[in-house]
Amino acid sequence: MNTTLALTLLAAVLLVWVGHTYCWQRRALRGLPLRPKPRNHPSITVIRPIKALDTGLEANVRAALDHGYPGPVETLFVFDDHREPAWPVVEKVLAERGHADDTRVLFCGRPAGNRTGKLNAMIAGLREARGELVAFVDSDVRQDRDALRTLVDTLLGTAGAGAAFAPVVATAPPLTVGDAGYALMINGLYEPAAIAAAADRGGELPFIMGEFMAFKREAIAAIGGLETADGQLVDDMFLGHRLNEYGYRNVMSSHPVAIIQQGASLHEFLPILVRWLAFSRSGLPVLAFKLHHWLVGGAFWAGLAIALVAAGRSLPLVAVLSGSVPIAVGWMIHDLHVRLGGAPLPWSLRWVGFALWLAAPLIYARALTRTEIDWRGRRYRLDPRGRLDCNPATRVPRRDR
Repeated sequence: MNTTLALTLLAAVLLVWVGHTYCWQRRALRGLPLRPKPRNHPSITVIRPIKALDTGLEANVRAALDHGYPGPVETLFVFDDHREPAWPVVEKVLAERGHADDTRVLFCGRPAGNRTGKLNAMIAGLREARGELVAFVDSDVRQDRDALRTLVDTLLGTAGAGAAFAPVVATAPPLTVGDAGYALMINGLYEPAAIAAAADRGGELPFIMGEFMAFKREAIAAIGGLETADGQLVDDMFLGHRLNEYGYRNVMSSHPVAIIQQGASLHEFLPILVRWLAFSRSGLPVLAFKLHHWLVGGAFWAGLAIALVAAGRSLPLVAVLSGSVPIAVGWMIHDLHVRLGGAPLPWSLRWVGFALWLAAPLIYARALTRTEIDWRGRRYRLDPRGRLDCNPATRVPRRDR
């Protein structure tokens, strides 16, 4: 077999594989199966940890209180203390609403060195929760009036389920390079792959995506409580692993929720990307999730490398065929981004998808070698496994921005 034929066949195989991957995810985005609705919707406590000041926080808080759930809902907003910049925003919305027994604010204090701030707030909220079910929602989520009901329907309508979680979609129109990168990472890469993997497994995953998740109390108790995630950087994914180990199912809701991010600069986005990759070190399984992205990245770089070799050898047809592989990868993530519900990127930002893959090796190397992570105004030191370094001798002092 001569070199020209070998390069042509390899480029063709890569292109076919990218097309197959795209079709697999596109089919999954048509929707996960709906679960039977319970006859009665039990009471639920929704715990919303808040740290720092999210874009559109006031609208997120108003959406949280306008939940549309047909059963009793208790909402707990959890802060470190009164100095949090988001506290006046929540206080304003609650004051306009007037006194309500179903809404409370808690102050949990700073976390211990072996616990993230989010997990600390979750544990504090769970101690005060009165609902039969418990949900945890990130502060940058803006739910609609069907999201919570569908989440509970999924949890109670699935035999053996211990937790349910919703896919998220970045819905704000991208204005900057950082916005475009953020939207493509969520809507074009992370969520379509997770939805497709869940669809292949009957709607469940061996981990949890924790932006919008609900638990049965008995499931939390069975795994040893939320405290079992002490020492973990990625509490939601770890809790999903624990539930899976104890025989419970983590099921995905068919109803996505919006996650709001807009106006992020490239300087602000790159640390987020590094942090996501750092989270994946200990939070995501290889075969069930990470392998897919490694293969997509491998196809992108292999196609680019073959195109350069073919161009250097004056093989224009091979160069065009192989060069279409990275183009197809970039087109795929933008198309999936739009199909999931994201706003199309303006032409001035369409190059961002290609730039992400070109920069991926350097960013991934940075994430693998990173020993400290800044996350919502706190700095965490990591051990070689990507978990919290709980050794007092090496721990980085906590600091607030």
